[in-house]
Amino acid sequence: MPDLSAASTTKLKNYCRQTAEKSRIAAIELATSSSQQRAACLHAAADAIRADKPEILKANAQDIANAPHFGLTEAATDRLRLDSQRIDDIATGVEVVAGLPDPVGELIEASTQPNGLQIRKIRVPLGVIFFVYESRPNVTADAAAVAIASGNAVILRGGKEAAHSSKRIVESIRQAITASGLPADCVQLVDIADREAVGAFLQFDDLIDLAIPRGGESLIRRVCSEAQMPVLKHFSGNCHVYVDTTADLDMAEKILINAKCQRMGVCNAAESLLVHRNIAEEYLPRVADQLQSHGVEIVGDDETCRVLPGVGRATEEDFAMEFLGPKLSVAIVRSIDEAIDHINRFGSRHTDAIVTSDDATAERFAARVDTAVVLVNASTRFNDGGELGIGAEIGISTDKLHARGPCGPRELTTYKYVVTGNGQTKE
Repeated sequence: MPDLSAASTTKLKNYCRQTAEKSRIAAIELATSSSQQRAACLHAAADAIRADKPEILKANAQDIANAPHFGLTEAATDRLRLDSQRIDDIATGVEVVAGLPDPVGELIEASTQPNGLQIRKIRVPLGVIFFVYESRPNVTADAAAVAIASGNAVILRGGKEAAHSSKRIVESIRQAITASGLPADCVQLVDIADREAVGAFLQFDDLIDLAIPRGGESLIRRVCSEAQMPVLKHFSGNCHVYVDTTADLDMAEKILINAKCQRMGVCNAAESLLVHRNIAEEYLPRVADQLQSHGVEIVGDDETCRVLPGVGRATEEDFAMEFLGPKLSVAIVRSIDEAIDHINRFGSRHTDAIVTSDDATAERFAARVDTAVVLVNASTRFNDGGELGIGAEIGISTDKLHARGPCGPRELTTYKYVVTGNGQTKE
């Protein structure tokens, strides 16, 4: 790839368009590849990643050395860092995707019309995906694997913080693609730091079928505002845990602590706790001690401040906030319906959980909370492609069209109608 650091805007746009055109050509060829070809390619990619471990580690060391210049936090640097085990995990994740059922070519439904026309509704790839993401080297492999498995070409535009790691991982994957007889350009990495490159790709709705941003809210909002093609995304993960009056309190404590504290900087971590008033006096003090031992700051409504003297008072902004850190908003509610109303008002339609022993209450919560993933008596941390059995995900969607929740290979497909006749004409 030419050095475009000082290139004109015209040259930049031309490069981006040529990249998209190559992806479109590759997508057409990949769409007619067999399940066996694509699965074999992914197994070969996993082997290549393992074999290239020394070079990937060397590339990652460059990114780690540059991390202070980009102002990365300790947590962000840890997410960027690779070691031997993490590279093995990346390769294993690619193999898991290879083992998933192939969605491409699935017969969704079939019928025969009175005039003899045979109608088949068949699952097909979307085409070309433009994937914009931040500094997570493992996401590079995940996205490439999910795209290949679903028969889609993908253009990867990762964060500059992981540029060396991502480039080396993509080189390994492209070697496997070529060796497997698939079009190498079905996976392309845009290693241009210029932010204008993102804007250029977002204008090519004649070549790119879907944009997927994965990262901070500002990145996602920028993509949504500029994209000329559909965007699959979620803006934030303001996830709730509601503890019902019939909840097993030991279970409720375990679930809440895991949902909030297991990893605080991820989109499926709990940010808000709702507690039925009948159990608040017993439940809140015990869980508050656990939260505080993990360094979590609690802010609550008036009733919470009464039950837990000394905690901060929550604002409406707190109840709507994705903290991504050691802070939790808490509200005491009078009923299941008040909890549902609170979540539908302040939530982000990402992940919401209920802890209850009553099946009817659980069903009401699941039916009425407007969210991508509802969990009953389980941690919000299970909203994850691997945990839900779809392998590596390319993202989590809070949209309702075309996919919702964790998006794996199946979610990167659409369908077409194939109609077969024997000479029928319209009268």
